[in-house]
Amino acid sequence: MPSSLISARRLAPRPRTAVQTRVLTTALEMFADYGVSATSYQMIADALGVTKAAIYNKFKTKDELVLAVAEMELARLEDAVEEAEGQDNSETPARLLARVVEHAVEHRRAAHILQFDPVVVRLLSQHPPFQQFLDRLYAALVPGEHEPGARVQLAMLMSAIGGTVTHPLVAGLDDDTLRSELLDRTRQLLDSAKRAKGRPRARRP
Repeated sequence: MPSSLISARRLAPRPRTAVQTRVLTTALEMFADYGVSATSYQMIADALGVTKAAIYNKFKTKDELVLAVAEMELARLEDAVEEAEGQDNSETPARLLARVVEHAVEHRRAAHILQFDPVVVRLLSQHPPFQQFLDRLYAALVPGEHEPGARVQLAMLMSAIGGTVTHPLVAGLDDDTLRSELLDRTRQLLDSAKRAKGRPRARRP
């Protein structure tokens, strides 16, 4: 795929500066601690030791800041999707799933924010680049046209990953154990999604 086309499709086509990345990293930590709604520009500025105006200079609105945080966290997954799109073999979906699980385990708090914080969910649901990213991710995991049942299965898969890594029941598990156990079980869900693809829907009476 031409590099220009890849760049045009990316969530954040322009790389962030070191200062912007520092702001985003701090914002993510505070979002995880307090939630997006309860985190103000002033709180982020205080944590960084700068003025609130300095934050506004980098991100004009809070929505812009929240989307930038999400894009930063999803960048590695987007790299994995692009690699999968450049491959064409039966092992590609399994390798991509392993990358998704690994990313979620390594970024446990961020995974919870991206999937369950109401502000983030609202913004991402209205953000076309994110929807395109999801379509690419799903297509790489289960190639071909998706029936509604398959898309529901895939939504369940992603929710299961994001919800599991931050669940209190697994808080005491080390990353290696959680990664191994979660990957085994998500593979079963992925296989179920593959079986659902193309299956005709049962008619309601």
